[in-house]
Amino acid sequence: VLQPPQIGFARTTNEYYHGNPAVEFVMIGGPSGTISHGDSPTRRRIFVCTPNAPAAEEPCARKILSSLAVRAYRRPVTNDEVNTLLEFYRSGAAEKDAEKDFDLGIQRGLERILAAPAFLFRVEAVPPNARPGEPYRLSDLDVASRLSFFLWSSIPDDELRNLAVSGQLKEPKVLEQQVRRMLRDERSEALVDGFADRWLGISKLAGIVPDTDIYREFDEGLRDAMAKETQLFVASQLKEDRSVVELVTANYSYVNERLAKHYGIPDIYGPRFRRVEFTDGVRGGLLGQAGILAVTSYPNRTSVTLRGRWLLANLLGAPPPPPPPDVPALKDPGQDGQPRSLRKRMELHRQSAVCASCHQRMDPLGFSLENFDALGKWRTESDGAPIDAAASLPDGTRFEGITGLRHLIDTHREDFVRTVTEKLLAYAIGRGIESSDYPFIRKISRDAASQDYRWSAIIWGIVNSPAFRMGVSGSEGVLAARNEGVHK
Repeated sequence: VLQPPQIGFARTTNEYYHGNPAVEFVMIGGPSGTISHGDSPTRRRIFVCTPNAPAAEEPCARKILSSLAVRAYRRPVTNDEVNTLLEFYRSGAAEKDAEKDFDLGIQRGLERILAAPAFLFRVEAVPPNARPGEPYRLSDLDVASRLSFFLWSSIPDDELRNLAVSGQLKEPKVLEQQVRRMLRDERSEALVDGFADRWLGISKLAGIVPDTDIYREFDEGLRDAMAKETQLFVASQLKEDRSVVELVTANYSYVNERLAKHYGIPDIYGPRFRRVEFTDGVRGGLLGQAGILAVTSYPNRTSVTLRGRWLLANLLGAPPPPPPPDVPALKDPGQDGQPRSLRKRMELHRQSAVCASCHQRMDPLGFSLENFDALGKWRTESDGAPIDAAASLPDGTRFEGITGLRHLIDTHREDFVRTVTEKLLAYAIGRGIESSDYPFIRKISRDAASQDYRWSAIIWGIVNSPAFRMGVSGSEGVLAARNEGVHK
């Protein structure tokens, strides 16, 4: 029987379908019975030297711990910081009664590094003479840290950090070269997990619990496939440096057998995801993806309001205000004499002037997606009535269905690109967007137009902007670190 040193499990949603038995959780532990310290790539990266005599142990420990601290703190370390780590090394090495344990000493020093505020937080140095509210230029080391967490969700590598230490990173050509190098690196896929999942709301998929009396086909395989489709699609857009407009207008996506069955696509077999091009105008791009359609629905039905609000806030940059208090919920079809058609029930809901002011912008966008059910499956009728996907905006613009919605966003691509830029800038600088940032956002999107709004043009525009390369005294001196990949 394994005695695991640690236990981990995921997914908190109830997986007992219709009362049938299911696995509650799985524990994996190990290694078990290991006597030696072993060998691994991680161990070799930590132990950059090996003492061959007792007198060489402390100098080697100094070299190991100072090397680790430079990477973990993302800057050169002081003698006092290294001496503090050596105190922990000595304490750990002396813990065993029999003889001095070098590895245990390094472990204690490493534990101290991982508990240091310099590791847990990104602390951006403010010039001592800076007055509150006064902008200042970030140091090269702080720019390197921002850039690395932006593109890799991890610490700067040796090349980026050394350029910062030498003062070369402030040179525009050097900085641009580093941005392009980092985007080519496979670690840039962290942008998909770190930014795209949050922006699009795909991270919410893990918590959705559809009504299985209505959506009997839902299972964990479908949930996972929904998330994977969006991740692979956005990753392909970044890797191929496509125009960000193609997030909406692209005619392809990624499916495996489980998702293909959900979409009604024949001749796709196995768990492997493959790129599929569509000619029907239904799938392809973000708007036809089941994951996005599922997180903008209720467990038992679609919601034109949720979907419309999501489109306004995340794609068009015009979020409606929060709903007023005590707004009554939309009644079920046929309840209290309510019409069965969703469109008719929404028209009754909008009779209130307070509700109409927001719903007249949200609902038309949501109605254009009504051919997709709450799990993103295509349908032609709902509640026993044919679906009417025609929509009309307050300014008189008319469009119909998913095809019309794609065309609408494409014709307003400047608004879409500004919205993507705004979301990406907020992620890059680790704070909310302020009014002073909007001139930079408009400039970045305008300048990117000459390069067809490619990802690289927008990312470079963000990195080269004052919003990214400068701070403001008294505003965001300490940023919580996104350390998802810092241990790698």
